[in-house]
Amino acid sequence: MKAKDVMTAKVVTVSPDHSVRHAARIMDHRISGMPVLDDDGRLVGIVSEGDFLRRSELGASAPGEARGYVKGHSWKVADLMILDVVVADEETPIERIAALMQEHGIKRIPVMKGQHLVGVVSRADLLRVVVAAKFDDDTAAGDDAIRRSILTRLRDDAGVKGDALTLTVTDGLVHLSGAVISQSQRDAVRVVAEGVRGVKGVFDHLYLAHP
Repeated sequence: MKAKDVMTAKVVTVSPDHSVRHAARIMDHRISGMPVLDDDGRLVGIVSEGDFLRRSELGASAPGEARGYVKGHSWKVADLMILDVVVADEETPIERIAALMQEHGIKRIPVMKGQHLVGVVSRADLLRVVVAAKFDDDTAAGDDAIRRSILTRLRDDAGVKGDALTLTVTDGLVHLSGAVISQSQRDAVRVVAEGVRGVKGVFDHLYLAHP
């Protein structure tokens, strides 16, 4: 799935010459961030709720800092907006979009087609992907198949070797015992087991041991 498949195409934008108060009024309608486009429709920045936290109207101040003073007191969006905008192409995979959001600590990414803004992918858009995801599992029926599937996923997907684990499956009920080296590894074993088709219940008898 790509950016173009999940993005919001109808994007509310603002001009760099608009007033800060005008942008705030627009964002007051449940809009947490907006791309900023110049008169030629080119993306020149982005403004978000976080930018308003530095405003003098809220009592914020940055003594001795010229840039902070400008952001806190200017009436123009051009002086408030973030100039260094992280963007993505419409063909960018959504896993890359999610990684960019994590890497840069941002909540939305403008989507470009060439030089033109065609949409925005927000965290809410990615959340909808999670909600709509279908459970896809090709595990065959039967306890032996369930056991093999769990061991394979532990090794290939979770990076957990099953050498120190004892795993039994009876009528779809999974019993886990043996040693793990961390709580996160213990959680991974449980989550893998719970995610295999045909599993009716998981019983955790694991214990933590030093590596």
